[in-house]
Amino acid sequence: MTLAAHDRSLTASAPATVPVGLVIFALAMGGFAIGTTEFASMSLLPFFSAGLGVDEPTGGHVISIYALGVVVGAPLIAVLAARVPRRTLLIALMGVFALGNLLSALAPSYHWMLAFRFLSGLPHGAYFGVAALVAASLSPPNRRAQSVARVMLGLTVATILGVPVASWMGQALGWRAGFAVVAALAMLTVLLVALFAPRDAVAPGASPLRELGALRRRQVWLTLATGAIGFGGLFAVYTYVASTLMEVTGVAPAVVPVVLVAFGLGLTAGTLFAGWAADRALVPATAGLLLWSALWLAAFPFAAGNIWAVSLVVFMIGSGGGLGAMLQTRLMDVADDAQTLAAALNHSAFNTANALGPWLGGLAIAAGFGWTSTGWVGAGLALGGLAIWILAVLDERRHRG
Repeated sequence: MTLAAHDRSLTASAPATVPVGLVIFALAMGGFAIGTTEFASMSLLPFFSAGLGVDEPTGGHVISIYALGVVVGAPLIAVLAARVPRRTLLIALMGVFALGNLLSALAPSYHWMLAFRFLSGLPHGAYFGVAALVAASLSPPNRRAQSVARVMLGLTVATILGVPVASWMGQALGWRAGFAVVAALAMLTVLLVALFAPRDAVAPGASPLRELGALRRRQVWLTLATGAIGFGGLFAVYTYVASTLMEVTGVAPAVVPVVLVAFGLGLTAGTLFAGWAADRALVPATAGLLLWSALWLAAFPFAAGNIWAVSLVVFMIGSGGGLGAMLQTRLMDVADDAQTLAAALNHSAFNTANALGPWLGGLAIAAGFGWTSTGWVGAGLALGGLAIWILAVLDERRHRG
């Protein structure tokens, strides 16, 4: 069975009384839970580090090991679960995610916390990948990217609503409450997916070996590299934006969350626009968004001295986050019959960017170039992603020719 035929069978199996919007809402709720824990962990770092009896640099490994879980879990689960129906897999993934966060809230020691955060990260990439495939399968071909973008809106809205609430709960009720609320959100997702997601059959011929076929496709690797490099620019600035605001802009700590909300609003607006643009002209829209990101990242050093200017620039930098929906859609086009692995690997690539961008930005700061140098690092990474994307397009045209 081809991918298109499998998607038609999936759509036909959806309950007639359940609007597609409700299915996408259920899938996006999982993204909301994942986004809340991923970003709130950073703001809770001082509290759980103290609670577990370690210093903050050591406690930061808790965040790093979650990202490692994402990178490891995405391809591993996609391959091993090749014969599992998508609806069943989504429920199982979010169940494991809920368990990992509940155990994190109950962690008795630092080393147990590391183990539980790794467990929490394992379902992250596979969930987003499979959820994107389900959303695309329920939409007409000219609205696939918009459906994928709406699933990812759960993560972007988390930066506006979920992270502040989880951070407040963590500070007011103790850091364990911050992880407990994420576990509750994950269980709500399990319920919503069970109620609204379509029941689907496994495509004939599905197997771990067929999924591994994605790794033989050069276009898959080039698309993943575009995200791993190009998206790193956003993280290079975002990671140090709070320090830049206090050290360079000279604002009070209470102002920092307001600017971070501006980033979340930009991320949400950019994701919506990216879905719309990708459905009309995916290849030029992706190139345009990478160039857009590079320009605003380069503007960051010039705007950092003024709170109004830097807030606008941070909003615009956030809008570059729409790249995720574009590359997720591109992978559907180039992965052929290895859709699940390719879709899951997209989030491994973004977590690679989440490690690469801050690392390079930190090197620039440590070398004495100042807090605003992260903007130049980010612009360079965005242009690097653009160069890889152009290479991918040229390679595809040469192959077709």
